[in-house]
Formats: sequence, C-alpha cells, structure tokens
Amino acid sequence: MSELFLGVDVGGTTIKFAVGDYDGKLVREESLPTESHEAPEKVLKRICDRILTLSKETGAQLKTIGMGFPGMVDVHQGFTRYLPNMTTHWINVPVGKIINQQIGSEVLLLNDVRMATYGELVYGHGRSVDNMMFMAVGTGVGGGIVIDGKLRLGPLGAAGELGHQTVDPNGPLCGCGNYGCLETLASGTALASEGIRLMKMGMAPALHELVDGDPGRVTAEVIGDVAEKDTAVKDAILKAASYLAVGVINVVVMIHPELVVIGGGVANLGELLLQRMRDDLRSHVGRLFPVDNILVEKSQLGSKAGVMGAIALSSRGLPK
Repeated sequence: MSELFLGVDVGGTTIKFAVGDYDGKLVREESLPTESHEAPEKVLKRICDRILTLSKETGAQLKTIGMGFPGMVDVHQGFTRYLPNMTTHWINVPVGKIINQQIGSEVLLLNDVRMATYGELVYGHGRSVDNMMFMAVGTGVGGGIVIDGKLRLGPLGAAGELGHQTVDPNGPLCGCGNYGCLETLASGTALASEGIRLMKMGMAPALHELVDGDPGRVTAEVIGDVAEKDTAVKDAILKAASYLAVGVINVVVMIHPELVVIGGGVANLGELLLQRMRDDLRSHVGRLFPVDNILVEKSQLGSKAGVMGAIALSSRGLPK
C-alpha cells in the first residue's frame, strides 16, 4: 500500500478529517463538531485524539499534518492570528507547537480557502493550467491565486483575500471594518438576506411557500430552487453574479489566468450564476485582451476541496 497522509479542515461548526495517498485517493473521511465555544486547547486536544485514532486505524503517517483554519494564520510560525467565526477568535494560538507537543507531528497551516485552492490545483481543475484563481462563495467570500503553477501566499499567507476587495465604497459595513467589500454584496449570507427582504415584501411568493414564510430557512441554495418561479429572486442571483464578476475581473486584468474556479455553497447555483459571470467577464475585459480562453467553472472537488488541500499540504508541504 502507498504511503498515506492525514489532513484536517477546521471550520466554524465542523472539523473534517481525511486520510489519502499522494495522488489524492481518499481511504477515510470523518468529522467532528468544532464546539468553538471551548478553549482552543480543548478543541486541539480533541483534534489530536482523532488524529491518533485515524493514524492507528489506517496507518497514516504522522510526520507532517496539513491543517486549514477559517481566518488569518501565520504559515511560517504555525500560529492562528485571528479566526472571526470561532467563538474565542483564536488570537495568536501556537497551534503547531501545541499539536507537536501532543503527538510529535510537524503541523503546516493554511487559511481554509487557500488550502481549498491548493486542493483544486493539485487534484482538481488546476492540474491542466499554470495560472488560476479560486473563489469560494459561502458564508463569506474567500480566495486563492495560482501563478506559474504555484499557490501564491504572500509574506503572511494572506494573499488572495478576494472577498475583501472594495466593490462599492458606499456599500454595507463588512465584518472586517471596511464598507462595500465583495462579500457584503455577493456572499451566500448576502443572497439569503436579499431573499428574506423580497419574501417579506411579497415579491417572492414561491420562496415564501417553500420555507413556509420562515426567514430562518432561507439560504442561498433554497433561493436557487425558486429562481425560475420568482423573477425578483432570479434577478437577485444575477446581480450577485455580476458583483462576483467584478471581483473576478479585477484579478483577471492583473494576472490573466486561464481558469477561474468558483467553489463554496453558492457555486451550487450552477449555470445561472456562472454564465452571468462569463458574460460580464467578456463584456468588461474583452477589449483589453482575449478572454474566450478563460474558463469559469464550478469547483471539481466541491465540498472536499478543503480536505483534499490538506492532503496536498501533508504530502507536498507548503508551496515554495
């Protein structure tokens, strides 16, 4: 049997574990509730316990563990700097040192979406290109940049924060403190909020019927289910797609990638979202240089992009 590697994708509500080989064949996947209200040390202790169990049961090596976290991490020092969706925010937590002391592993950290980008590069659509951008659209909007076949991280590992491009300087307040960030206008959260507004104003009857008028059941995915019935909902999706296209265009004119990959839950809106993005890309950039060969595609790895990136990180190390 080929050597097996173990990766961990830590989210605000769920921790995903995967065991796979160098080529990305997964042999085991598991998950745990994050329970981020607990102290970081307690969460990390549960992670270490599960890592040891998985290693014992599968034979996965423990020399290096790749881990992704939802926020700012110091990829060189092995610290989480700030995780906005974790209750205690994990400010300056020495994750690498803590795990090394408990199980003896070297720990390599990445932001969760940079890690998903790495997964898409190594095991997904990115295998066929040298230059790529990855945009994850879910609760927020994150991203990653690949140039000349390498994931580009910048000095702190923070390069590719595509969701915090200023798209409308007079737009809504973002959690980062800025106004009009892309994620305030086109994330799954923003789409759900617009769906609720339309429903309460009587402009989305099919949505109202589907969720029995309960705002708590409105999500971006649910909105997609009624897009062909509620014209206002469809228009909201197309407007969000155009905002996302602005974020894509800003990157395209800088690095001219061959491929744009859209991941996260909002990508499940499919061609309604993607085709508007393609159309806007061509209409806004086509006069500068040819864009017909720039593909805009849904992630090949889907919800597994994060854990696949963790396997890539464990087996290949940090991008250099």
